[in-house]
Amino acid sequence: MARPKKSSVRREAAAGQSNERLYTLEVFLIGGPINEQFARKNPEVSRTIQIRGDQTLEDLHLAIFKAFGRWEEHMYEFQFGKRPMDPKAPRYVLPGAFETDMGERNRPAGRVDRTSIESLGLEVDQSFGYWFDFGDDWWHQFNVEAIEDKVPRGKFPKVTKRVGKSPPQYAEEGE
Repeated sequence: MARPKKSSVRREAAAGQSNERLYTLEVFLIGGPINEQFARKNPEVSRTIQIRGDQTLEDLHLAIFKAFGRWEEHMYEFQFGKRPMDPKAPRYVLPGAFETDMGERNRPAGRVDRTSIESLGLEVDQSFGYWFDFGDDWWHQFNVEAIEDKVPRGKFPKVTKRVGKSPPQYAEEGE
């Protein structure tokens, strides 16, 4: 039996001409176990990441994880409130955390592995939070810098800018 030909829609998507949008997000490290010497040498630690709208918050986490030179996974969540660390913010969490009964007040808005960037309804100049490692409490703030209607060819997510050195994941690792 002959294989069906690929549709022209699929070929266009493969050529980078899909209807997906490209998001440029700047992520700042705003809290964590950083010593004073590191903070003096690196007054700002940020990364700029580009990600497609069809990619998930889990994909964004993996980009952050790599961009900040982390090596050991921990729990994390994204928060979309009025400010970073907003206790009333809609939260997007890991699958196991979503299934845990936390009561209606603390119930997550969704799972990171099922929530696309596009589905969040982000707008330029919007901010949101990311909390990594619930023991060491690494806090980050994202700023939506740009949203483009066309996605160029290439692999995403990708880091396009780095400011400051990445701090060690654990304080005992030193600089």
